[in-house]
Amino acid sequence: MWNWRNESNMVPKPECKALYLAIYIITMITGFPSNLLALHALIHKLRSKPTPNAILLFNLTISDLSFLAFLPFKVAEVLEGQWSLPSFLCPLSGLFYFSTIYSSTLFLTAVSVERYLGVAFPIKYKMYRKPGYAMAVSCFLWLCSFAHCSIVYITEYQNGETTSQRSLCYDNFTQDQLDILLPVRLELGITLFCIPFLVTTFCYCSFVKILISSPHIHREKKQRAVGLVLATVVVFIICFAPYNISHVVGYIQQESLDWRDQALLLSTFNACLDPVIFYFSSSAVQYSCKKCLRRLYTCNSFLGLCQFSKQQAAKENQHQTDSSQIHISRL
Repeated sequence: MWNWRNESNMVPKPECKALYLAIYIITMITGFPSNLLALHALIHKLRSKPTPNAILLFNLTISDLSFLAFLPFKVAEVLEGQWSLPSFLCPLSGLFYFSTIYSSTLFLTAVSVERYLGVAFPIKYKMYRKPGYAMAVSCFLWLCSFAHCSIVYITEYQNGETTSQRSLCYDNFTQDQLDILLPVRLELGITLFCIPFLVTTFCYCSFVKILISSPHIHREKKQRAVGLVLATVVVFIICFAPYNISHVVGYIQQESLDWRDQALLLSTFNACLDPVIFYFSSSAVQYSCKKCLRRLYTCNSFLGLCQFSKQQAAKENQHQTDSSQIHISRL
């Protein structure tokens, strides 16, 4: 296996820093504008007509933006080769970093359950399809993810050692720390990934099956449903599966695996892939995206027209100058 990290200090090797930085920066460049666009559309939707789906997608967007907000700390750590920021930011950034990863899996699962119930039990579910219930579920999911990931604080201070005494943040663990951390990681992988993934798979398979078998549903809506399912499955498999598999393997081998950071690196793509799910899940996000593209096209056309006008004016001025010079020479 390619050794991506130095044995002495457990940071990415110099030749791998570029890859880490590239992935982090690409995620921030693509993730911030797309999630802010989705946030704008969802806020407008919630103001006009709040629905459970919009509330869950709104919380998923907040989760992604929170993840992106703390991603610069990872960039700084990679650039410095160690944790050089204030000590209190180490467990705080770790808490938000890991909590938002798992809150994304939970909210994706909640969206799949909401979609499934809406098509499998349309009449019965309509009686309980209230924004208040979605808000209560959202609060519970946030609490669940943050409570599980508070292990970051427990691990960092397990031996009474502060992060100011360490050159790395949440890494290079002692055996006492691993005795606490490895079982918790296994529980995280099972509770916050495996179970949500199985629930999501069941809900979306049933959801697509019901939609496809219904002749009165428009073809475009069926295509959106298939796109939603494919985007969600891709996020689970590419972004979340490798990292959670490392929990299981690490527990079996009773060590913190060297390739765990590379698996965690894939999780960063979640923040720029989730907007694809927003697009297939919400007509408000679709409308906002199309409106934004139209404005960009109009702006680009206007700038092109201005540039063309300037060029034409320059040509006319040049022509007038040349004509004046010819007239003067004749005189």
